[in-house]
Amino acid sequence: MTRRIRLIADDYGLAPGVCAGILDLLDRRRLTGTSCMTGFPEWAGAAARIRPLCGHAAIGLHLTLTDQPAVTGKSSLAPEGRLPPLRSLALPVLRSRIDERDVHAELGAQYSHFVEALGRKPDFIDGHQHVHFLPVVRGWLRANFREAAGRPVLRGAPALGDAAVAPKIAAIAAVAAGFNQSMQRAGFAVWRPLAGIYDWRQPEKFAPLLEAAVEALPDHGLFMCHPGHVDETLCARDPMQSVREVEFGVLASDAFGARLARAGVEIMDGMG
Repeated sequence: MTRRIRLIADDYGLAPGVCAGILDLLDRRRLTGTSCMTGFPEWAGAAARIRPLCGHAAIGLHLTLTDQPAVTGKSSLAPEGRLPPLRSLALPVLRSRIDERDVHAELGAQYSHFVEALGRKPDFIDGHQHVHFLPVVRGWLRANFREAAGRPVLRGAPALGDAAVAPKIAAIAAVAAGFNQSMQRAGFAVWRPLAGIYDWRQPEKFAPLLEAAVEALPDHGLFMCHPGHVDETLCARDPMQSVREVEFGVLASDAFGARLARAGVEIMDGMG
């Protein structure tokens, strides 16, 4: 029996080279879909390029609360108009140094950019640096998607696995504690288990991680990835650079296609 898994690329909209790589892989049917960052000036053009795939590929919203310009400008969340590093986000939110209303406004603006550019609601929602697991974001999700119609699927918590990245996975899992259960009680469908977490500063780890996922992920399991091509825009915005070329090369390769076939695995099309 064929086993089907989801491969979702993060960061569509981050830079032209990232968008080009993801669109190429979608065309090759090496991805299920992608989640979109909607806060950059190039978003309208990026949205126009991916719009024809809506309904065929899974197109989601990649909520962003760290390290990039804030759509809503200056606020307690972004005092200088730039979203804070992850380490400077979670604790101030919990201690009410960042106004929850400012966080919700930023999330709402990113969501509106998605809907306005693509003419539809996102199929799913996840978060840059997993910020969708934060309590303040859970609250926004519950408040804004009370009706079942059009309610997005959510990316769930990671599965514990590779001992080499156990501390990283454990840190993410701690933030995500209770997420799957609480959001399912609120009526959301949750994609799980999540695989694909590794130290991206070690690009050689990606291919073995993907191979292990092909062999071990259960039916409908989710693997997150970050393929793309490096360009000047990416270099100015994000430290994750050359590893994106590595991920693209592995995913586009004939060897990966052959491994899928040997394992009796198919990459899911769209929302399945």
